[in-house]
Amino acid sequence: MEARNRLLPDWLTKIRTRQIVLPRFQRFQAWSHGQITGLLNNVLQELPAGAVLILEVGDKEPFHSRPVVGAPEQGDRITEHLLDGQQRLTALWRSLHDHYEDRSYFVVLQQDDEAGAPYYIVSYSRWEKKGQRYPLWLDEPISLWDKRMIPVSLLRPDNEAERDLEKWAEAASADDREIEREITREANRLRQKFASFNIPFLSLPSTTKNETALNVFIQMNTSASPLTAYDIVVAQVEAAAGRSLHELTDRLRQEVPSIEEYIAPPDLMLAVTALLQDKVPNKSTYLANGFSDHLVKVWDQTVSGIRRAISFLEEEKIFDGKRLPTDVVLYPLAALWSQVSDGLDAEGCARYLLRKYIWRAFCTDRYERTSATRALVDFRQISGLLRGESESVADVFDESRYPLPSVEEIKLAGWPVRKDRLARAVLAVALRSGGLDFADGSPVSRSNLKKREYHHLFPNAWLSRANYGDEEIFRSLNCGLVSWRTNRTISDKPPSLYLKERMEASALGEAELRRRLDSHLIPFEPILEETYEGFLKKRAEMIREQMVDLCGAQSGAL
Repeated sequence: MEARNRLLPDWLTKIRTRQIVLPRFQRFQAWSHGQITGLLNNVLQELPAGAVLILEVGDKEPFHSRPVVGAPEQGDRITEHLLDGQQRLTALWRSLHDHYEDRSYFVVLQQDDEAGAPYYIVSYSRWEKKGQRYPLWLDEPISLWDKRMIPVSLLRPDNEAERDLEKWAEAASADDREIEREITREANRLRQKFASFNIPFLSLPSTTKNETALNVFIQMNTSASPLTAYDIVVAQVEAAAGRSLHELTDRLRQEVPSIEEYIAPPDLMLAVTALLQDKVPNKSTYLANGFSDHLVKVWDQTVSGIRRAISFLEEEKIFDGKRLPTDVVLYPLAALWSQVSDGLDAEGCARYLLRKYIWRAFCTDRYERTSATRALVDFRQISGLLRGESESVADVFDESRYPLPSVEEIKLAGWPVRKDRLARAVLAVALRSGGLDFADGSPVSRSNLKKREYHHLFPNAWLSRANYGDEEIFRSLNCGLVSWRTNRTISDKPPSLYLKERMEASALGEAELRRRLDSHLIPFEPILEETYEGFLKKRAEMIREQMVDLCGAQSGAL
């Protein structure tokens, strides 16, 4: 296989006529505007941009395809699939056609001291408002030429751009023929650089087997820009089943829109598929032979399990990944829900068992080590319990091996913003009782969660003045999730003062305030009396009592 040459105008023609397209398993464009600017500067400085890889197409396309972004959907017969080089060719196509909605590219006819060239590329952000594209001056030829700038789209090496350049030069010169000739001369000199720019390519013949083409694609992409396991499975699904995994993933997002609040959909999708195949959810499994076939086979079951798992978490007042004590629990939970019958006693029994499972996963160190392997073990064992086939207790329910934290351990749990399992578990347990806002009384929900803030029940400044250190101040027990308005109103006031203000402002008295605090498992007397140590101890006891109830455990030693 030898590299062959092809000039940029020929590449653009093949894209415009849809003779060259992208296999659907290709990732979408990911280059930043800085990378695009760098590529355009390479063209002007006549520096190489690297070779690309194509697969020749015979009578029938080997893979489902899509055109380059911004290129026509219809055209001539497809003769090539672009396997490697998408980012470069897409960047050139879109910048030279001014197809980026949020960015425009220009060449500046001034000295580039860093590169030693008499011109360089710049880009500007664009936005639309009331049908107009801003900044307005970027579409005004006179304003641009005052800064010695020419739109990159006018340097495109085709007849249409040449005609547009003539009109632009006339407008920019304000009828000054000498300036018009200068613009035309400089622009045509730059257009010639684009017209003569060579992008070599390697070509696989149309007789190449799909598996071989995919292996070459994977190897080339892995060496240049590492692919995720999902990217590789996309290619394997395409080859094995002729299905677009991108489309399936988009369907999952549509059917379970809140999934992205917890985890990247591809990560959960792959893990659930692995468990339903009775395999460890890791990269080795995802890349094994047969995994892609199984993914398509159990797709509807996977989506159903994910949808029911997310709904179940919402019932438990866990609305996003930022407050999820451990994301590993999502894998078995979704796989298990995919096996549960809808409605009646079977669902009721499953709900009871799975509630115990997730809270034990949150409150113990079950997933602190070898989490992927333990996820498979838990899936197997709990599946047996759901089917009534196993009399043994699942490992995750073994209180001797995985005890709940003591009161002292709960007291030491850190601030829940950090990714600390126990700290987040404490907050999750507290919010499950409703998490009513101290001021407006609204319960915590998905709709208001993003407007809530982590509030120090005993304010940071107040404790600092009492000589408490950060480690003692930033405790999960000292955290309450309240609306930003309530947080601003409370500020750094002593607890007794802001509680009194809440009682007076609400006109509902102490009973209602107690109810709101109780919905966070916050003890009323210690916080009213401003006894921080007593507050931590009492709240830790309340949290642990709730943990015991949720986990279906024995109370044990405190």
